[in-house]
Amino acid sequence: MKNGTLVRKAGVVTIAMLGAAGAGTTGAAARSQSQESAKNGAVVVEERYFCNVKALNADERKRHEELTRKLLAKHREVVETEKGYEFQYAPEDVSVAEVAAWVEAESKCCPFFDFHIDLEKQGRLVCLRLTGGTNIKTFIRSEFGLKELSPNAK
Repeated sequence: MKNGTLVRKAGVVTIAMLGAAGAGTTGAAARSQSQESAKNGAVVVEERYFCNVKALNADERKRHEELTRKLLAKHREVVETEKGYEFQYAPEDVSVAEVAAWVEAESKCCPFFDFHIDLEKQGRLVCLRLTGGTNIKTFIRSEFGLKELSPNAK
């Protein structure tokens, strides 16, 4: 996987989400939204996944955008798991606190994700696993610009 592709895709998604905050929709997610959810600031994706673009205020969105760019740019590896994807980081590049701050904000706008933060290899590996319901891997690949990988049991 190319880091540049992932960063560009994330930038496009983040910009689309930020630009849509006032309109109540996100880029790719807007394709399947319902009128009722749009009124509430939520976007329905595949009739199960929704992003509430109004969940973060302007300052929170700015910080979340900064953390998103950093997490996408600094990952060592992305591992496909049985139920989602794991992003792996060197603790000198991304701290557990930064991952936790990203999770806290992301969980407000995308509550359908299950988040798992691990500190492994005697503190030498910070891991963020994103999992969820049916088709969550397809959603993650689409939103984070990932190619389909070979599943690994984790």
